[in-house]
Amino acid sequence: MKLNIAVLPGDGIGPEIVEQGMKAVKAVCEKYGHELSYKHALVGAVAIDETGNPYPDETHELCMQSDAVYFGAIGSPKYDNNPSAKVRPEQGLLGMRKKLGLFANIRPVTTFPSLLHKSPLRAELIEGADFMCIRELTGGMYFGRPQGRSEDGNTAYDTCVYTREEIERIVRLAYQYAQKRRKKVTVVDKANVLATSRLWRQVAQEIEKEYPDVETEYMFVDNAAMRLVQWPKSFDVMVTENMFGDILTDEASVITGSLGMLPSASIGVHTSVFEPIHGSYPQAAGKNIANPLATILSAALMFEYAFNLMEEGALIREAVAASMDANIVTEDIAENGKAYKTSEVGDWIAEYIAKK
Repeated sequence: MKLNIAVLPGDGIGPEIVEQGMKAVKAVCEKYGHELSYKHALVGAVAIDETGNPYPDETHELCMQSDAVYFGAIGSPKYDNNPSAKVRPEQGLLGMRKKLGLFANIRPVTTFPSLLHKSPLRAELIEGADFMCIRELTGGMYFGRPQGRSEDGNTAYDTCVYTREEIERIVRLAYQYAQKRRKKVTVVDKANVLATSRLWRQVAQEIEKEYPDVETEYMFVDNAAMRLVQWPKSFDVMVTENMFGDILTDEASVITGSLGMLPSASIGVHTSVFEPIHGSYPQAAGKNIANPLATILSAALMFEYAFNLMEEGALIREAVAASMDANIVTEDIAENGKAYKTSEVGDWIAEYIAKK
């Protein structure tokens, strides 16, 4: 199979961690006989410095011509500390989302035995937890119009708007992912209070009939927030609207014990983007100490959901788990004082893949 990938390392630790991820991608392609084609492009602060645009037209064209986008991180103190900056790196990320039509953020939450003790939850609650949060990205209160404040400044208002089309496409996506997993979908809303949530539930109940092989449950968002800490293993695929998803995915992200372990995907109308959930961590840039595992796990997602290569994705996750079991990890999660460099972890995982 031919894999055509746009590689956007971005800022801070982005180039270092993406380099390690590409080691795993190349090892998998060589092992399974896939033809890999990839090109690098600028995004974020580095793109501003070179072109004045955080998401240059050339980068967008490459993304549109590619089957998947492999992305690092965006952000730089140079712009964070300059309130008068008219162009900022984060505008590149927003531009990419808009132009590629990224409508769904996918965050798998998987626990690793060697990190159970770092989780704020008891080990028996989270051991074996493996679920996926799917958040709608283009609608809801964050984009609702009108929004504003009264002339006297004492009243503010936001509007929450959803269309049937927006709900249908993300709910169907949730069912398609559930069919590749344990065949259970949890639709999270607030249908007892909100009109938009009642539309969500109505549309989801219609779509549910199209997937009789998948179990469906409906849950109010406050109950879902409690269930995440009481019984996280009860979830398989959770789907929800933009603001609820923003909150619940952050809650879910701490379960694993390390933000450096969480990959994500943003599914698009044109091309999908695969990236770690953490930021550019500029303090560590160039020091070869950043944890590359979330970025490497994002490559596993890319194989699975951009190319439908499930075995290849599973092998990458196996290699990551093996590196953790062997304590071949960076300083943020290392035990007993022994830590490896970013590049050493990447080399170890690529070698593990090649030998399997």
